[in-house]
This record gives sequence, structure tokens and C-alpha cells, in this order.
Amino acid sequence: MICFLDFDGVLHPEPCREEQFFCHLPKLEALLREFPAVRIVISSSWRNDRTLAELRAFFSSDIAVKIIGCTPHHRDLPDLVEMIGITYTRQAEIEGWMRTFGPWEKWVALDDRTYWFRPFCANLIKCDAKTGITDDVLLELRARISG
Repeated sequence: MICFLDFDGVLHPEPCREEQFFCHLPKLEALLREFPAVRIVISSSWRNDRTLAELRAFFSSDIAVKIIGCTPHHRDLPDLVEMIGITYTRQAEIEGWMRTFGPWEKWVALDDRTYWFRPFCANLIKCDAKTGITDDVLLELRARISG
């Protein structure tokens, strides 16, 4: 399974102070350790101004090796964006990555912006931007990975 991971509003509240960045990362990493086959693709806008190595550096080394890439930018996927819908850019970016690297893989997305996905996207696990990852989000993620 592939987990597409947003940062702001997921790994930490949005908005938040810099010292709060990644405050929920230890909880997510603990869950991911239970599922060695899960791989991570960064879908966060942080990918736009950082290298993959810089993004991996935020994570524990055993989890960083599970990060296999970043989604493309929707500007590079005009046909897919047109097909999926101009407002559903995050979903288009994820589907663009999937078409290239994992067309038969199951996937889930942790994100706080439902309006960047088609309505009722079954692969989306919504986080509340004000809190980021909660125990309920982790329970849902565990169920999706296990199922």
C-alpha cells in the first residue's frame, strides 16, 4: 500500500508555530512500523521547495527509507487535471504518480483539504487542519492498511 502524506494540517496543526512542526510525526511513525510493506509518497506542498533527501530528514531513519518519492505538480499533468477536475489538484497529482509508478497498488491519502479531492474520494482520510492527526485518524489508517 502507498500512503500519500501531506504535512501542514496533518503532521502538525495549521497554522502553527515552527516549534510545533511535525508534533504528530512520532504517532504516525509508530503506526507505520507495524506495517513494513507500506510505502510513503510525499504529496505535501513542502515538496515544491525541498529535495527528497531534505524531506526524508524530517523522519526517523527507519521510516525515511519507506519514502519512495513525491507526487508531481499538477501543472505538469494538464490532461489528467482536466479529466479529474480543475479543483481536484491533489487527487490529480496522486493519480499522476500512481499511473507512472504503481497503477495496481492500493493507496490512501492523509490530507486536511478535502476540496483538493473529488467528493467522496474513498482513498482519502481527512484530518482536521486545526489539530492534524488524531487517534481517530490513526484508527482509520490502521483499518485501511489492514483491510
